[in-house]
Amino acid sequence: MMSGSVARSPATAKSIPEPTSWRRRLGIGVWRANQQSEGYLFLLPSLIGFIIFVIFPIIASLVLSLYRWDLLTTPEFVGTKNYVDLATTDPLMGQVLGNTFFYMLTIAPVQLIFGFALAVVLNSGLRGMGFYRMIYFMPVVTSIVAAAMVFQFLLNRDTGVVSNWMWWVLERFLEIDFVAANEGLNTFARTYLAPPDWLNDPGWAKPAVVLLTLWKNVGFTMVIYLAALQGVPQALYEAAEVDGASIWQRVRHITIPLVSPTTFFLLVIQMLGAFQIFEEPFVMTANTQGQLPPASMSIVIYIYQNAFSFQRMGKAAAIAWVLFAIVFILTLIQMRWQRRWVHYETE
Repeated sequence: MMSGSVARSPATAKSIPEPTSWRRRLGIGVWRANQQSEGYLFLLPSLIGFIIFVIFPIIASLVLSLYRWDLLTTPEFVGTKNYVDLATTDPLMGQVLGNTFFYMLTIAPVQLIFGFALAVVLNSGLRGMGFYRMIYFMPVVTSIVAAAMVFQFLLNRDTGVVSNWMWWVLERFLEIDFVAANEGLNTFARTYLAPPDWLNDPGWAKPAVVLLTLWKNVGFTMVIYLAALQGVPQALYEAAEVDGASIWQRVRHITIPLVSPTTFFLLVIQMLGAFQIFEEPFVMTANTQGQLPPASMSIVIYIYQNAFSFQRMGKAAAIAWVLFAIVFILTLIQMRWQRRWVHYETE
């Protein structure tokens, strides 16, 4: 009797209609374990946009690098001549690559060190931590053009705040009166003690750009590290403290290994950002006519100049592919190298 109360009545069984033949042929109302076609239909709009606006321009730029084209005349096929000229006869390519590697080798590690140090300090229970987070993160959301113009004013040798402060220190503490000093002392002081020409001196233009970039982006690194530090178990620090580990030992043997995936992520994106640096040197070191000194020019600025100032579209595309090859190779090296020092929780 119990089984009769549980059994489904014929009326209930017929309440769920079976798909008709045309519905079955179209797949409507029929559940399938593998419904990939519907997923591809939902992805199709984004996939079409990706092909049109990403894949096609990439292929077109590769083809364009094999031509000589000034946007006005018919493109002329030259094969690999653009690449050969970059490697043999181009007078600026070597210097531009050197400048870009300088930016990468200075900005990426220094930004990591300062961002990590700030994150460790702010994660130690410091009072007013929210206020300090806001202060250090504010430059990240600041317009890079506005920040570059401010730094251009601060670092101006004649009227800048930094130069005036350095002159005041020399006159106040070294007791050098540049107005009343004799000619020999005045010449020595202005040659060896005077503030540098930050924006025009080839030896100081790149450090000035690095200074601006660090001020702008250290806050981003700090926030990412702060998020990573929140995931480090506090019990590990307590156990290390009981064992007599110092603060440096706890940071070295606990904090640094456990945030190494974050360090790897930041290292990669900061390397890519340093290779793509554009606004900082373009705004800071350009003269009133918009001309940049070769001492501070990055490879992305060189691509821009060849494409839109000199109308050498083929050469600009070739430089872009050289940049892609360099970044691709360095990224592969980092991916292989990270196996030695990056520690994941699943390992």
